[in-house]
Formats: sequence, structure tokens, C-alpha cells
Amino acid sequence: MKKTLLSVFTAGVVLSTLAGVQTVCAAELTQKDEIKVAMMPNYPPLEFKDPATGQLTGMDYDLGMEIGKRLNRKISWHEIGFEQMVNAVATKRIDMILSGMTDTKARQSVVTFVDYYHSGPQFYTTVAHKEINQMLDLCGKKVGTSRRTTFPAEITTWSKAHCEAAGKPAIVVVGAEGTADARTQLRQGRIDGVVQGSETLPYIMNLEKDTYKPLGKAFAYQVTGIGIGKDDTALIDGVKGALTAMIADGTYLQILTKWGMQDGAVSDVTINSGK
Repeated sequence: MKKTLLSVFTAGVVLSTLAGVQTVCAAELTQKDEIKVAMMPNYPPLEFKDPATGQLTGMDYDLGMEIGKRLNRKISWHEIGFEQMVNAVATKRIDMILSGMTDTKARQSVVTFVDYYHSGPQFYTTVAHKEINQMLDLCGKKVGTSRRTTFPAEITTWSKAHCEAAGKPAIVVVGAEGTADARTQLRQGRIDGVVQGSETLPYIMNLEKDTYKPLGKAFAYQVTGIGIGKDDTALIDGVKGALTAMIADGTYLQILTKWGMQDGAVSDVTINSGK
């Protein structure tokens, strides 16, 4: 009983502390009536537009709205090309990026990442490709992926280590405008496989049943973060505090589970942990 009471007391102290952190951070953010957030809604289930209503939705959208609620700030969503997002933060056109962006050392030179998810790139193809059943079967084949992500470089690295090192021809990387474009090329037979984040593949396979098959598992480890201006320490601390509290009270996992994304959940919010 004493152990139970102590646990309850300790949990109460932790939650009270987290609430205090949020209150302080919200107070520091009083100069901002709204938080301007960049998102490119073409990556379900992280961010996309509901086909029926045209409204933004997805895991990142839900997380962003909850962060705004806890910081007592309106979230203003801005659709910006993925390749323009980091510069938009640097030039202060927006306050932060919440769009499934991978935390990398190169991007850390411009923005600070509050890391909230982990995943990795994964190969897949259509069930019609009977001759392709494992990752090595893609050696010498054309593989499409979003050209604006880290995936093209990661495919090349994997190909050198597993195809070329074994005397097999290299994978031919085909840049696409996004995952939807890559899937279209795959269905049309213009490419042989696709790479996208492992966290999104189950959603796509459920949406288009009996169409795709995964090849192996994620072949690299990635950290996904919320990008914020390096000098905006109040917002960095505020977002980190809000996410930490969401993890503690279960809201974070509830949102991820809603979108089938719980496998990539983190237990701690970190800063610039990407490589």
C-alpha cells in the first residue's frame, strides 16, 4: 500500500511539474497570438486532406492541434513545398515545421528539432511483381521515392552495401514528386519498387488492399522531428514540454494509435538526436 501511495504521489508530482513547465512556456509565448506551422499534406497517415471534406487531417495534424491547445495558442497551418520549409523557418515566414521531416545533421545547422517519432525507409512493390519477393531482388531494378527526402541517398547507400558489394547491378533511383506519384509510376509499370517511410506503409496497404507487398523491414533508422528556429528557445521549450506532458498522460500514444502509428512511438522527447 505504501508503495502504491508513493507511486501515486510521485506520478502527481511529475504531472504537476510538467503542467508547470507548460504554463511557464505558454507565458513566454504571449507575444505570439498564433503559431504558424508548415505542412505538406501529401503523406498519409501523417498529413493529408480528407477526400470527403478537403480538410487537413492525420497524425501530425492531431499532434499539432494538441500542442497548440496545451500552449493556449492557435495553430495556423501553411502548405509549403517540402524543400522550402527549412528556409521558411530560417526567414521567419513560419514558426515551425510539423510535416514528417527527418531530423538530420545538415538540417540542424538551420533549425532545432524537437524529436517525437522514429521510423525508417522500407522497400515495397506490387503483388503483380511475382519475381520480386525480397530486397535483393531489386538490385538492377528501378526504385522510385520522393526526391525531396533523405530516401534517395539511403537507397544508394543500401545498394552499394548489398547489391554492388555482392557483384550485382546497382538499384536505379527514380525521383518522384511524392509517395503518391511513386505509387502511380509503380502501378503503371514504369518502376519496379518504391521506398517510403515504414510507418506509412500499413496505412497504404490497408487503403489499397491486395495491391502492395512489403520487402523486408526498414533498412535504416530515422528520427522525425518538429523543426523550429534555433533562436526561438521559448517555442522549442514549449513544444518539448507539451509533448512530454502528452506522453505522460497518454494523449500522445492515443493519437498515434488512432492512426496505426504506435510502433514508432518514443518514450522521451529529445532535441536534435538525428544523424
